[in-house]
Amino acid sequence: MLGLLRRLRRGPPDIDPLLWQRVVAATPWCRALDPARQQRLLALATRFLDRKAITPVGELVLDDFQRLQLAALCCLPLLEFGAEGLHGWSQLLVYPDAFRVGRTHVDAAGVLHEWDDELIGEAWEQGPVVLSWADIQADLAEPDAGYCVAVHEIAHKLDVLDGVLDGTPPLPAAWQRAWADDFQQAYDALARDVDRGRRTLVDAYAAEAPEEFFAVCSEYHFSDPRTLKRAMPKVAAHLARFYGPSPFT
Repeated sequence: MLGLLRRLRRGPPDIDPLLWQRVVAATPWCRALDPARQQRLLALATRFLDRKAITPVGELVLDDFQRLQLAALCCLPLLEFGAEGLHGWSQLLVYPDAFRVGRTHVDAAGVLHEWDDELIGEAWEQGPVVLSWADIQADLAEPDAGYCVAVHEIAHKLDVLDGVLDGTPPLPAAWQRAWADDFQQAYDALARDVDRGRRTLVDAYAAEAPEEFFAVCSEYHFSDPRTLKRAMPKVAAHLARFYGPSPFT
C-alpha cells in the first residue's frame, strides 16, 4: 500500500529538454515568451500531457513533438490562470482537417431544422476539445494574422468553468462586473457595425454571440494585439490582465 501511495503522489513524467527546445523553436508564440514564462508553459504542458488524452482521428498520426506542441498551444491561455483551467474535460480530439458536425434546431413553430457545419475547432461544454490539425499548421505559418484556433477553444473552456458559457470566465467579483460591462459595450458596438455592413477591425465572427466575442478577442490578444488594442482598448486591457502580456506585444 505504501508503494502504491508513493506512485499516486508522483508527479507527471519530465519532458525531454531537447524536445521542449524543438517545440519552442518551432512555435512562434512559445519562442516569443521570456524564459520565465516559457518555463511556466512547460510545466502546464507537462501537466496537460499527463491529464489529457490526445486522440488523432482517422489516418492522422501525431508524434511526441506534435503532441507537446499541441499541449503548449492549448496551455498558452493558462499562463496566468494556472492549471485550474484544465478542469472539467479529459480529451483533445485532433482531426486531419476541417470536420463536419450535424446540427438540429426546433423553431418557434415546432419545425425541426437539420444542417451540417464545417468547423476547424469546437469545445463541448462537458466534453472534449476538438481541433483541426491543418488549421493548427495554418496558424503556426501566420502567427500574427489574428487567428489561433487552440486559444479560441481553450477560451471557451475557461469561460464555462463558472457553469455558464457567456463570455465571462471566473473572476473576482469587482473585476467580473467591470469585465461584463466593458465586454458588453464592445460586443454591442461590434454587432451594430456588422449589422450595418461596416468593415470591422476584428473578425465579424466575434459578433455571433458573447462567448464567441471573448474567444475571438482572445485569439487577437495572442496573435494580433495591436489591432485589438486599436479596436477595443478596454477589452484589450482586460485580456492583458487575464492572460498576461501578449507574446507579440
